[in-house]
Amino acid sequence: MKKAPFYARGLRFSCTRCSSCCRYEAGFVFLSRKDAEVLAKELKLEYTAFVKTFCRWVPVPGGVQLSLKEKADFDCIFWENGCKVYGSRPLQCRSFPFWESIVLSETGWKDLDCPGKDRGTLHSPDVIESYLGQRREEPVFRKET
Repeated sequence: MKKAPFYARGLRFSCTRCSSCCRYEAGFVFLSRKDAEVLAKELKLEYTAFVKTFCRWVPVPGGVQLSLKEKADFDCIFWENGCKVYGSRPLQCRSFPFWESIVLSETGWKDLDCPGKDRGTLHSPDVIESYLGQRREEPVFRKET
C-alpha cells in the first residue's frame, strides 16, 4: 500500500508578490519546449530568435538544459517592476512552490523560505499533483551531449 504524501490534507500558499523568487539571487528558470514556444509567441518572435535573445544553455550531467537569462543583478530577464510576461510565464514560475524538489518531503516544504508558505489558499493534493504531473508531461528542454 502506497503511503499518502505529507500534503494529503493540502498545503496553504498564497503569493505575496515579494518577488524574492524572481530577483536578487542567481538561479535558473528552466523551460520546457512549450514554455519557450508560448513566450516566443507572446513576444512576437520566432522560436530561434527568442531562444537566442532570452535564453541560455545550462550545463547539467550528460547535457544542457534551456533556462531564461538573468540580468547582471540576477533579476529575471522579464522582471521590470513586476513580471512582463506574467500571463505567459513558464511552468516553473506558475507552479511554484509545488515543485517535486519542495513537496517530495515534508522537510523540503519546511525548509522553503517564502512568506507565502502556510498562508492563504489551501491547495488540495489534486492541485499539487496536477502541477507535478504537468512537469512530467512538459519536461525541461534538454540536449544530450
